[in-house]
Amino acid sequence: MTMTERENLLRVANGQEPAWLPRKGIVPYADVDPEEHKPCCLGAMPMLFPPKTNAKGGRIDIFGVEYEATDSTDGLQLPMPNHFILDDVTKWRDVIKVPSLEGIDWRAVAEKSVAHIDRKESCVSMGTHVGYFQHLMNFMGFTEGLIALQEEPEEVMELYAYLAEFYETISKKLIEYIKPDFYGITDDTATARSPFISNEMYRKMIKPFHASLAKIGVDHGCFIEMHNCGRCEDVIDDWREFGVSFWNPAQVMNDLPGIKKKYGNSLVLNGCWDSSGPAGWPGAKEELVRQAVRDCIDAYAPGGGFCFWASLYGSKDNEKQARQHAFWITDEYNKYGRTFYQKQG
Repeated sequence: MTMTERENLLRVANGQEPAWLPRKGIVPYADVDPEEHKPCCLGAMPMLFPPKTNAKGGRIDIFGVEYEATDSTDGLQLPMPNHFILDDVTKWRDVIKVPSLEGIDWRAVAEKSVAHIDRKESCVSMGTHVGYFQHLMNFMGFTEGLIALQEEPEEVMELYAYLAEFYETISKKLIEYIKPDFYGITDDTATARSPFISNEMYRKMIKPFHASLAKIGVDHGCFIEMHNCGRCEDVIDDWREFGVSFWNPAQVMNDLPGIKKKYGNSLVLNGCWDSSGPAGWPGAKEELVRQAVRDCIDAYAPGGGFCFWASLYGSKDNEKQARQHAFWITDEYNKYGRTFYQKQG
């Protein structure tokens, strides 16, 4: 019987070497894959509250934060600059209001959220929210948000506790019906050069909320995946304490060879792609892109404990060129990555 993409990914999740290298992550222009592989994992998409947009077409989140897309983020939406909803963290109770959860048909929401997923072919991933640190930055902006963390830690932690009660209630309700394989914690607490905050501040103010949220997934037998961009390697041991066994996007400003050596297959590195390097730039030459794919796979695939995730970032003004770029990445992954373990013997 032919192994499915789901079964192959679960081999990696369980610390085994896979039959072929899984590709788990964002795939731009999925239709450029000439081999039409099934996705090894898809995300549940619960819709609890009607989406709202502003006059410019940007979304408005459940707290009233307005977002706008930029070319530099390839159309991803970020909070509008100088348009923050909270300027004094001690007044958060007057501003930050979670919506009511009364009357929600949790089973119906959950079933609709996974209707697009063939569980025989693909694993199911359930996300939680954008992160406690990131929420504060979205509410206040980085300048005021970082000042609040330093000057009003008690107020910040009370705000986090308020948010945690809301998000944990949602997770506990949905996970019973979604029954995911993977459960994701998200928080971008670092820049490309260093964390935004000290390790001590993370451990005191944010880690307890990450751990409490992660416990819901652990209690339901899920693999816990952490999303944290930038140089955040200093707190990997902290993540491990609350069950993290997958990390994306595991960016190259971290000591990835050292991390792979230290944790082996018990921490799956999902990514390891130099997203800001020459191979990701618009106009990159074909052989440069293909070689970057091979180099990434050669560095991190041996023995397992790795999932490929290479994508394109930045403006895609020339869509034809961007699609060609995405095809090179996908085609080289197909040719090189999906035969890698066979060639290793």
